Amino acid sequence: MAKQRASLAGKPAQSLGEWSALIRKARRRIADGVLVSPCVESASLSELTGMRIFCKLDNLQRTGSFKERGARNALLLLTSAQRKRGVVAASAGNHALGLAYHGSLLDIPVTVVMPRFAPLIKSSTCRRLGAQVVLHGDTFAAAKEEADRLGREQGFTYIHGYDDPGIIAGQGTMGLEILEQVRSVEAVVVPIGGGGLISGVAAAIKARRPDVRVVGVESARAPTLTRALQAGRPVKISPAVTLADGLSVPQIGAQAFALARRLVDEIVRVGEDEIALAILRILELEKTVVEGAGATPLAACLNDKLKHLRGKRVVISLCGGNIDPNILDRVIEKGLVVDGRLTRFTAVISDRPGGLAKLSRLLAEAGASIKEVTHDRAFAGADVSTVNVLCTIETRDRHHGREVLQRLRQNGIRLFHSSR
Repeated sequence: MAKQRASLAGKPAQSLGEWSALIRKARRRIADGVLVSPCVESASLSELTGMRIFCKLDNLQRTGSFKERGARNALLLLTSAQRKRGVVAASAGNHALGLAYHGSLLDIPVTVVMPRFAPLIKSSTCRRLGAQVVLHGDTFAAAKEEADRLGREQGFTYIHGYDDPGIIAGQGTMGLEILEQVRSVEAVVVPIGGGGLISGVAAAIKARRPDVRVVGVESARAPTLTRALQAGRPVKISPAVTLADGLSVPQIGAQAFALARRLVDEIVRVGEDEIALAILRILELEKTVVEGAGATPLAACLNDKLKHLRGKRVVISLCGGNIDPNILDRVIEKGLVVDGRLTRFTAVISDRPGGLAKLSRLLAEAGASIKEVTHDRAFAGADVSTVNVLCTIETRDRHHGREVLQRLRQNGIRLFHSSR
């Protein structure tokens, strides 16, 4: 296997007090290189959820995610010999970015192995930051095997993205900041993938404020902690493709699981539509771009999964902002569909002059905006005097969309295949 860091070799921390001490030391260690990110109250999100929502904006870190915390801490724990040889890691993106950036600042060579599905923005940014990027395999497991091989052959130190005491302690510094920034906090909502963030944040918070509720949010397509709790140990899963690609790992970390099972109060899961809508809400209301994983805490708050937190002071971790611009465009449209603001239907109209004009007039009178119209004559049926029109319209909300379609029917427009 790749060489492990001597400074953290031996028995890992066991007690909450030991973890708390590691996190405090990590905070001092990384203080001059990692942003103390803002944690601001959102009036708009509070109105939507019925909670007092505070957004912990770790998407504002230099590389766009919380991963910098653990990455810098882990790199600073290397021996001088390990720093000289360099490090290697397998990552779908954000861990790689954190290592690449802080490796360049600390003059430590970094090699990152990414699966081929890694977002282009993340792989290109890693190269720009000076890391050697290797794209290998179609799964995270395949990338990990390649990283291990490179570590053995080149003498690199392997830095795990989430199951490493230095990484967990570094991520836990977010929890210390939250306690200081929102002193009356009653609950903290954190994404779950490999478990490094939620275990570190939970340890930091529970050591000082055991009354604060720690809630974990998984993608329904990658329930790593849920499956581990069911089995009583970390188990491998086959995560499906998800908008929350940063959470799509095959197994929760062993050390992260040992902490999370003791300290996390509640776990909820969110689906793809819920994640897309949360990304859209944050973009529109907070003027902030987050990736799928970073949007999962808000997704949980928006969809009645945490009704018992209404009226309470809740911090949501918007922990990453590295979303591929090409994907963002599609996610926005998906969110608009989920929100009922984009509606598609097929209308049967007269193929004579004025047929399309009538449809357009009715839509305009109903307050809808036409986004796209496509005529279909070849498959319109035996009546050559009519034509099928596939129409995409923009409406205010789902209720407005239903009103528009009802108005069309009342005016003699035959509809089918409507989608809202």
